[in-house]
Amino acid sequence: MTSEETIKQGKTLAIVSYFTFVGVLIALIMNLEKKNPFTAFHIRQMFGLIIMLIVSNVTEKYMDSWLGTILWFITFGCWLFGLYCAYKGEYKEIPYIGRKFQEWFRNIN
Repeated sequence: MTSEETIKQGKTLAIVSYFTFVGVLIALIMNLEKKNPFTAFHIRQMFGLIIMLIVSNVTEKYMDSWLGTILWFITFGCWLFGLYCAYKGEYKEIPYIGRKFQEWFRNIN
């Protein structure tokens, strides 16, 4: 299977993975049989974004509301970037931290 075919077959689930925690679970479950690398790449990115969202919410509630809000906007921008890349059919990591997400969640395939 060529890379273009892989992307074409995994694009829908990659996009679904960016729609809330439920979307990432749906994409993960549906990708268990197919093991599409494009979908898995974006699932890993979204798992990292969920962690970023949790960190921003905890920071806002228990530490500093301004810092938490700033972290939320950064997370939202990264989410938009990831969703756009999935829509365009690109393997682009979220800037600065996307590579770590790929390492941390490398068992998702």
